[in-house]
Amino acid sequence: MEVRVRYAPSPTGLQHIGSVRTALFNYLFARSTGGKFLLRLEDTDRTRSADQFVQNLYETFRWLGFYWDEGPDIGGPVGPYIQSERFDLYGKYAEELVGRNEAYYCFCSEERVAKMHSDSNSEEGEGGSYGYDRACRPIDPATAAARVKAGEKHVIRLKIPLEGTTVLDDILLGEVVFKNEDINPDPILLKSDGFPTYHLANIVDDHLMRITHVLRAQEWLPSAPLHLIMYKAFGWEPPKICHLPMVLGEDGHKLSKRHGASAVNEFREKGYLREALINYVAMLGASYEEGRDLFPLEDLGRLFRLEKINKAPAIFDYQKLEWFNGQYIRLKGDAELLELVLPYLSEKGYVEPSPSSEHRSLLLAAMPLVRERLKFLSDAPAIMAYLFEDPPLAPVEDFIPKKLDAARTVELLSLDAELLRGADLSDLPAAEAGFRAEAEKRGVKLGDLLMPLRVAVTGSRVSPPLFESIRLLGLKRSLSRIEAARRHLGA
Repeated sequence: MEVRVRYAPSPTGLQHIGSVRTALFNYLFARSTGGKFLLRLEDTDRTRSADQFVQNLYETFRWLGFYWDEGPDIGGPVGPYIQSERFDLYGKYAEELVGRNEAYYCFCSEERVAKMHSDSNSEEGEGGSYGYDRACRPIDPATAAARVKAGEKHVIRLKIPLEGTTVLDDILLGEVVFKNEDINPDPILLKSDGFPTYHLANIVDDHLMRITHVLRAQEWLPSAPLHLIMYKAFGWEPPKICHLPMVLGEDGHKLSKRHGASAVNEFREKGYLREALINYVAMLGASYEEGRDLFPLEDLGRLFRLEKINKAPAIFDYQKLEWFNGQYIRLKGDAELLELVLPYLSEKGYVEPSPSSEHRSLLLAAMPLVRERLKFLSDAPAIMAYLFEDPPLAPVEDFIPKKLDAARTVELLSLDAELLRGADLSDLPAAEAGFRAEAEKRGVKLGDLLMPLRVAVTGSRVSPPLFESIRLLGLKRSLSRIEAARRHLGA
């Protein structure tokens, strides 16, 4: 049997990291088993669904670099893959359940139902059914059919068993038993306007699309017994179900914007690499190989196993994600890293979107200098700013080494300028050796000699490698900054 899994989002918001984790686990499971990964858009919420969110979904997964085998934009054998384009199917199957005496017509007004409960916002209460008293369930089916034929407004409700239990055999959680008396009583399947509720559309589509496994977040666990009852009512074999562990913030609450970025767009704009994001998200609640942290997407797909998913909630650790990002940045070659940081440099106005070959050569030479200091791609403009414009003069105290004063620091800057004029910047080890020898000769600590020079040239005590930076800037610009620093210190 071919494994078939799906990612079935509602296009009612931007793609966030929890949703991506669900999609990624489905994708990896499909790849590990040689199966198929489908995308289905569940757009039955017509008031909140929007095309901008559909486009965000496509753009997000194109950027992430893992994609579906079948879906609305690429087609497939069991389409259409958008629920609003499958409208007629749902009415047909709801009527089938009525014919099988597993569902019934309900003629209660919305006002009557509203009086029976105050909480109509829960997921189980979709369609205004939570707490329903089953008033129309005893109506004779022939009488109910006649009222429908006469045009009386109605919905179709599922018959939930009045006693007994429904048992879920979850891949991760094991056996979960639900008392039928505790299940949302007779939820709506088909609304009065002919639109299906989430539950009906979801079950019909999973069956018709031959979905074999459903991997979804644990927050959907309360809907599991309802879905199993529907499968039984249709006489269909349900897919195997795995409720994935929750993703929590470090405070133990469900991950949200208050913990930092949550929409994938935000991670992308911040300058996270997609490889880092995928690697880290894949490890939220799953394990692969002991003693190893970095996994390319292909390796994740080869190593993924359902039995290696953890039951406990996963904690989203932004510092750990930063570490992954730094690791993947270090693995980039100069040319690739330059292409990744160019948009950020361009946005700052430092370079043209397509720099000249001469300018590109300068930027390419700067990549080894900044690579080790980048946590995010968006850090590049701040780290490289000194290459494009004279940095603001730092506070006087930043120039002065410990146990020295401003006058002595001015002397050291003068010596720095003298040594630079005589240095061969094409041979940086020799140039640095010249500074070291002069410091020893004069009884000056090398750090004290280089500290004011670094601040003068780069504007900061912490910077990319100093002599490489001076070579990139050129002797003339470097000496100009040294002279500006001397005047700043009172020379």
